[in-house]
Amino acid sequence: MTKLLLALHVLAAIVAIGPVTVAASMFPPAARRALAAPDDERAVGTVHLLHRICRVYAGVGIAVPVLGFATASAMGVMGDAWLIASTVLTVLAAGVLLVLVLPRQETLVEGGGDAAVTVRLAMFTGIFNLLWATVTVLMIVRPGSTTGA
Repeated sequence: MTKLLLALHVLAAIVAIGPVTVAASMFPPAARRALAAPDDERAVGTVHLLHRICRVYAGVGIAVPVLGFATASAMGVMGDAWLIASTVLTVLAAGVLLVLVLPRQETLVEGGGDAAVTVRLAMFTGIFNLLWATVTVLMIVRPGSTTGA
């Protein structure tokens, strides 16, 4: 059962977090293009699509920590430092996405904001991506693990 849970956890991370990371990274430059040419339907459509991807996959992404906790419980590692650190970083990443990234995207999608908003959004997106990259490394390396990784 542990292998199945781990496989589902990893697949959920790839399928859910990957698209959010990519779409969120693509959003600021796409928003700048749309701001520069508000009559360009393709540029505006791209911004709407990227925002929808971020919103939908952020919701789907809840499966990642749910499956992660099930896997950790099955593996008996719930108290391990690497898992606690990963959990804290995951909560921070979710917070950055929900409080700092998605609302700014929404502002830009609704026609508000300017180039300065896209710069701050790019910074917050970078922080979100860095947090997820750190979680990924912790999940692979698992400091203190006896697996020899």
